[in-house]
Amino acid sequence: MAGIYIHIPFCKQACTYCNFHFSTQMQQKESFLTALKNEISSDDNFINRKEIIETIYFGGGTPSLLSNDEIRDILFALQKEFIISSDVEITLEANPDDINNEIVKNWIGSGVNRLSVGIQSFDAEELKWMNRAHDAKQAIDCIQILQDSGLTNFSVDLIFGGPYLSNQSLEKNIRIISDYKIPHISCYALTLEEKTALHHLVKSKKSPPISNEKQAEQFIITMRRLAEEGYEQYEISNYAKPDMRSKHNSSYWKGNSYWGFGPSAHSFNGTNTRRWNISNNSKFINNWLIHLPVVEVEILTDIQQLNEYIMTSIRTMDGIDLELIENRFGAEKAKKIKSESQKFILSEKMITTSKHLILTEKGKLFADAITASLFFE
Repeated sequence: MAGIYIHIPFCKQACTYCNFHFSTQMQQKESFLTALKNEISSDDNFINRKEIIETIYFGGGTPSLLSNDEIRDILFALQKEFIISSDVEITLEANPDDINNEIVKNWIGSGVNRLSVGIQSFDAEELKWMNRAHDAKQAIDCIQILQDSGLTNFSVDLIFGGPYLSNQSLEKNIRIISDYKIPHISCYALTLEEKTALHHLVKSKKSPPISNEKQAEQFIITMRRLAEEGYEQYEISNYAKPDMRSKHNSSYWKGNSYWGFGPSAHSFNGTNTRRWNISNNSKFINNWLIHLPVVEVEILTDIQQLNEYIMTSIRTMDGIDLELIENRFGAEKAKKIKSESQKFILSEKMITTSKHLILTEKGKLFADAITASLFFE
């Protein structure tokens, strides 16, 4: 079982906080699509191409800037090269301003059966500060369009912890989510990344700094309110109604293999090797137009594999599986993790079952620090 990630590196405009690889220059789109399809159709066998593909994810960037024919062509190229499951989950990231009745109908007709919508907030001032291309009305309208289309599997992205988001506005965002019965929410704390517009604004004191205390408070509000509304926090940043988890993202946390196509896209063979494409549109295009890949490769040691497992599993509601660690990495490693976790259990940041170590609500506030303390050197 494997997944496929397609990186579409174009956006209408740059959001203040974003550090993903993208360009607002669309002139290269046609040549990019040719290069992308060349990459897909290469004779590369990094992962066995007979492995069944269970999920396909169009990310970016802004994949909803592609025309329906362009999306259809990419999916056709994948179908020629891979064995695609009959019930494959095909997710397309989309912005509210790109969504209308006709395009949603066309997406569904092309095979897309899940959307991930980058709403981020329903607050007008917050959206303006983020430099989002849509407004609050479009955020609401796009949800209604999706529901009217009959598409039952979609997700909404929200951001909390920004300097201008009040607790009242956060509560309003959650209330809208509840009222519209949105099946899946990805909810992230605003992060200050270098080389972003937000980093420059904060550094030059043109924007207030990010408050860790406020982020912690709003994280707790988010967790508790979404739980009250029937959402399962199956991963620290992801909440779902019953049976509406993201299959694609879940496969990452389970350590399944996945292909990454497009500039900056990562691939993982499911065991010990990662690789990633160059984060440069022109170089990616020029090299793949002549079928000459530019990738970096990392071979993971046993310790790196163990640390990656700790890092991903601790974020999920199932937590760290001590039996899995014992079977895969040895009894001494499992014993050491169990011993190191005792201080977190005593401080009520973790709970333990017969086989698992799981973060509590309190522990989720310290997830990064707890993870680092459990790492092996």
